[in-house]
Formats: sequence, structure tokens, C-alpha cells
Amino acid sequence: MSKKDLYASSAIGFLAAFFLLAIKYSGNIAALRIIPYLETALLLFPAFAVLGIKIAALLGRKFVTLFQGAKFLLVGGLNTFMDLGVLNLLIAASGITAGIGFSVFKGFSFLIAVANSYLWNKYWTFRGKTMEQDFVEQGKEFAQFLVVSGIGFFLNVGSASLVVNFINPQFGLSERAWPTVGALVGTLVVMTWNFLGYKLIVFRKQLA
Repeated sequence: MSKKDLYASSAIGFLAAFFLLAIKYSGNIAALRIIPYLETALLLFPAFAVLGIKIAALLGRKFVTLFQGAKFLLVGGLNTFMDLGVLNLLIAASGITAGIGFSVFKGFSFLIAVANSYLWNKYWTFRGKTMEQDFVEQGKEFAQFLVVSGIGFFLNVGSASLVVNFINPQFGLSERAWPTVGALVGTLVVMTWNFLGYKLIVFRKQLA
């Protein structure tokens, strides 16, 4: 584990906390508004992220994939908060909570998270060997990333839209809070797909 890993995990924790607060102040989820001192997440998330990556680094001495998986989970966590943060801000600004409008918002927030995912996973999670890539190699890698992410896009938006548009709000949640549940379901589906796709297809050469 290098200093870069510590700086990266700390930055990820801070950004995740920032988007968590964006969700809170969007006003869509009442439960978040009543949690006291949620702003302390700006300090706690980076601390826990660094602690987690240190533990994963120790365990990863024998199981390399474990350390890599911990990085992916941190990036995935940030992607989730970013996705939900952007989505909830769009819902708060428009008042749209379902239908085609929701699917468009979900697609947009997902694309923002995908761009973030590519940068973090390429230059941190799956970096592996230091590689010099020419324009053709970079283009091929990015094309593979787009294909994997494109499939993930339909899995994410499709599963989220299925929950929101075909299942009534459950567990006493309001119509404004239910889209977040749908988004979380989409996130769980796509994170599994993306880890396998990025590791085995997109960044395979970097890890060889």
C-alpha cells in the first residue's frame, strides 16, 4: 500500500460524504433530515475509508484480489452516493418522481457516476503495472469500457425503473423516497456486473 492509496481513499470518503449531504438537503428522504450531526460524515467517511483500505492492504498480502476488491467497493460506494445525490437533486428541482422523467434522470445520474468510475478504476483500482498506451490501445480500452458500462447502464436503469414504475412504495416510504430504493437495487445489480467486466475484460492487460 502506498501513500497514493491513503490519499485516494480519503478523497473518496470525503466526496461520498458530500453527496450524502446533497441527498439530505434535497429534502426527498425525511429520515435523513432528522439524523443529527450528519455533517460529521465529512470527517468520519474519510477516516473509515482510510482504515478500511489499511485493513484490506494487510489482508491483501496473501489475497491480492481482496485489496483490489476493497478499492472497487470504495469507488463503487462513491459512485452510489454520486448517482443518488445527482438523482435526488434533479427530483428536488423538478418534482418528478416516476415515469419517463425518472428514467431520464436516472440515466443522467448514472452517466455521471460512470465517468467517475472510469477515472478511479483505471488509475487506481485496476492500475496494476505502469503501462504506456498508444492512441489505438487507449481507444480500444475505452471502447471496451463503454460496452461493459453500456450493458451496466441498461441493467442499472432497467432494474431501478422496474422497482419504481411497477412496485408501489413499500416499508412506509413516500413516493419521493421510493426512487432511492429503486436506484439502490440498480446499483447492487450493476456493481456485480461492472467488477467482473472491468477486471476480466477492460483492464485485464494492466493486471496481467
